[in-house]
Amino acid sequence: MTTILVTGGTGTLGRHVVTRLRADGHEVRVLSRHTAPYAVDLREGDTGLDSALDGTHTVVHCATSARGGDEQAARNLIAAARRAGVAHLAYISIVGVDRVPFPYYRTKLAVERQFEDCGTGWTVLRATQFHDLLYRLFQGLSKSPVMPLPARVKDQPVEVREVAQRLAELAQGAPAGRADDMGGPEVRTMHSLARSYLDAAGRRRALVKVPLRGSAYEAFRAGGHLAPDRAVGTRTFEDYLAERFAVTGGPR
Repeated sequence: MTTILVTGGTGTLGRHVVTRLRADGHEVRVLSRHTAPYAVDLREGDTGLDSALDGTHTVVHCATSARGGDEQAARNLIAAARRAGVAHLAYISIVGVDRVPFPYYRTKLAVERQFEDCGTGWTVLRATQFHDLLYRLFQGLSKSPVMPLPARVKDQPVEVREVAQRLAELAQGAPAGRADDMGGPEVRTMHSLARSYLDAAGRRRALVKVPLRGSAYEAFRAGGHLAPDRAVGTRTFEDYLAERFAVTGGPR
């Protein structure tokens, strides 16, 4: 079995990737900013990065930050991986990064292009949004008696553990370039998804569809972030909610 480094290995996706790879018998190194022995801030290009990559065959790059810096982090990671002779770099991206002019999506696309030009074997998997993102969105919006939702926008949430399984499979194989997109089992209106959240949470809220403006909103409304032809996920948003509330005992 090989040595695999997972960046962001304690995060929403990364921890499931780590679990899957270890179950398959690999030596897995978990890299994150605060987790020893590989506590590295990729944005700073810490010297510990070279040590973390020493002897590593494959890197699965799941680390990301809403505060920015992903492009610099990728540059530092790729440069260090080349110095270490890493054979395979795998990256998780988002469906629609080339169609939706949303700032975070532009960053993900820029990182994709860095991987394509990395000079070694690479794989990029794009997935639709995780169930957890919608859960947190609706949780925040439902704190008000009225929940505003973007008008005429749909989503296709996917189970994070299913994405982790697919990403782990790709990481263990030969570099695949752009892998087939991975979408959740259903394309749903935001109104329908919000209603499912409220039902599961036992809350009553008025849902208001709000028309927005801008090129990013128009792209979302046109479904640029969806992959209806790649609806390969199996767990629905309702499945996710049932499990989530069974564990937490209710909304928090």
